[in-house]
Amino acid sequence: MSDSTNAHAPLPASWHDGTVVVHAGLPARTHGSAYLPGPTFAAPYHTPGDPADSPFTYGRFHNPTWHAYEQALEALEGGPAVLFPSGMSASAALLGTVMRPGQKVVMPSDSYYTTRLIATDYFAAHGVEVVSAPTANEAQRALLDGARLLWLESPTNPELDVCDIRALSDAAHAVGALVAVDNTTATVLGQRPLALGADFAVVSDTKAMTGHADVVLGHVACKDPVWADAVRTYRTRMGCIPGPMEVWLAHRSLGTLSVRLTRQCASALEVATYLASHAKVQRVRYPGLPGDASYATASRQMTLYGPVIGFELADRAAAERFFAATRIVSEATSFGGIHTSAERRARWGADAVGEGFIRLSIGVEDVRDVLADFAVALAAV
Repeated sequence: MSDSTNAHAPLPASWHDGTVVVHAGLPARTHGSAYLPGPTFAAPYHTPGDPADSPFTYGRFHNPTWHAYEQALEALEGGPAVLFPSGMSASAALLGTVMRPGQKVVMPSDSYYTTRLIATDYFAAHGVEVVSAPTANEAQRALLDGARLLWLESPTNPELDVCDIRALSDAAHAVGALVAVDNTTATVLGQRPLALGADFAVVSDTKAMTGHADVVLGHVACKDPVWADAVRTYRTRMGCIPGPMEVWLAHRSLGTLSVRLTRQCASALEVATYLASHAKVQRVRYPGLPGDASYATASRQMTLYGPVIGFELADRAAAERFFAATRIVSEATSFGGIHTSAERRARWGADAVGEGFIRLSIGVEDVRDVLADFAVALAAV
């Protein structure tokens, strides 16, 4: 059964993003009701007679709390969304829905490591041909012949390369391939893959979408509702379902996405500019920084450049001295939260980056304090 039952009234098309994120997915206003009702915890639902007559039947199929947040995501993404318990679960579900043995998927060689891993270690082991090329310079274009799916990530994690989503989507569609974009770093407020021609947007809501470092969640948004039904069927049959409490927290957090992300991106540009001028910083990557290799493409298709910055110090020891001296930056993995955090990415051994490369996620602290803290930390390098 599709979760299209009890759909919320559409929001006015004239509303801007900052208003949509506050109101999307909320129920109709009734006397004495809450803005966002609490999570529904249920396995079975009362379902007398024909199950087709009931909006909710069983907890593996659907849940009112999922439905509300999926409606909110659809209002933002421009196509129906399907929730999953993590971003990687969403990625795996899309690959599992679209790909079959003997078919070919083209992926970025510099995309998120675990996405590459499930493609090469699991899907390739079951007959899917996996080919890859770097994101920069649209290198995947040369590999599209015979492809079933083109997987893009823009900006990439952690090097923050950007590709022209519209141009690559047009090229993929010309040879009959579908296009999926991992939009985790930018979020739907930074760029809209479906509007740029992609068939799917895949997002780890764990990051900036929820923004408080307390939820693990993901979603797939689809341009075609038929594909959304197929992805939802995969979720139902595989049982990879999110918890209602996590989904409720995500919906609660969505209302502040615009104010959080706008502040984070403004601060990120200031910090990136500062880092680019510092003698102890060897290089900086930020798509919103004029002069960055990704700036020209990013400025055409992105409205916000994201909270993530990449910068490189001389070596591992320099990076560790930086972390030891900072008072604001939390040394942690993940990104997009309200607290400024960072990590030396080479410690995982999964990305082709230098030993001193740091992935930095700017939070919502006052940027003046962040810059002062960085001045002290870099002086200790």
